[in-house]
Amino acid sequence: MQRMAKQSNRDGKAPTQRMLKVGEQIRRTLSAVLQRGEVHDPDLNRLMITVGEVRMSPDLRVATAYILPLGGKNKEEALDAMRRNRHEIRHLVVKGGSQKFAPEIRFEIDGTFDQMDATRAMLENDHVRRDLDE
Repeated sequence: MQRMAKQSNRDGKAPTQRMLKVGEQIRRTLSAVLQRGEVHDPDLNRLMITVGEVRMSPDLRVATAYILPLGGKNKEEALDAMRRNRHEIRHLVVKGGSQKFAPEIRFEIDGTFDQMDATRAMLENDHVRRDLDE
């Protein structure tokens, strides 16, 4: 997803290349851990979860993973399961990655698909289509 280049730090600055690189490494490793069902939680392993993006804090100590269960259903259940298993997930992600230290991993629901649906619906509105055609 190209959205990573548009993210910004809390101070309004664009993320550094290091932040982007570490975030992508964590995203890939986290996705692989979830896909292989390595977490010892049957509730989590029965869910198919997509990791859309991982944003890093400027000091690389906090990683915020934006997740969404397949089909967008059971969002809260998936979020609760990920948060409940965050310590084991953190261990598995660092073990499978190349980071020197383990950042704290936080989980949030990825709203990108909802935003895309809202944008698509807006663009299909007759008033907007008329303005675009002119």
